[in-house]
Amino acid sequence: MIEKIAATFVGSLLIGIGVNGFLVPHHLLDGGIIGIGLILHYHYGIPTGLSMILLSIPLYILVWFYNKEYFIYGIFGFLISSFSIDILSFLRNLFSLNVVLSAILGGVVIGVGIGLMLRFETSTGGTDLLAQVLSNILSIQVGVIIFLIDGIVLLSGYKIVGFSTFIASFITIFCVAIFTTLLSKKRISV
Repeated sequence: MIEKIAATFVGSLLIGIGVNGFLVPHHLLDGGIIGIGLILHYHYGIPTGLSMILLSIPLYILVWFYNKEYFIYGIFGFLISSFSIDILSFLRNLFSLNVVLSAILGGVVIGVGIGLMLRFETSTGGTDLLAQVLSNILSIQVGVIIFLIDGIVLLSGYKIVGFSTFIASFITIFCVAIFTTLLSKKRISV
């Protein structure tokens, strides 16, 4: 229990740092609910974390009927990560890196945060939670499912961010998928 709570806080902080420190300064997108929240933020000025909370409600209703433990830990994870993204918005002007380096570092930091949370069977909620459920049902690595969902979200934001930012955002979701997959593999008991 304490490990899950610690993983949730550390993972959420990493996600907040990745989104605000590396993605938002270049209008880069992530996938999933975070990506949809970023699209709404860039287009309408809505806070990303608030968007994530509102968009996650239908997924949580679905998960409630599938697995109540995922629901409980997922809701905790998504609230903490959503608040972390909005609270850490002051980091948006902290780093001055080029867009490609920001895409890579943002993807790595976010992927480590998500992967850490998934490793301890908690999540940021939203599509990560959906991917976690689908992974258990389909026996497909959760990072692969997240990558597919992220790709769909990225395509939906193409008109808002344009071609070059779209390509850099693809680098981001690729890095997120790799590090989520590496870190979310089940722990081996010794």
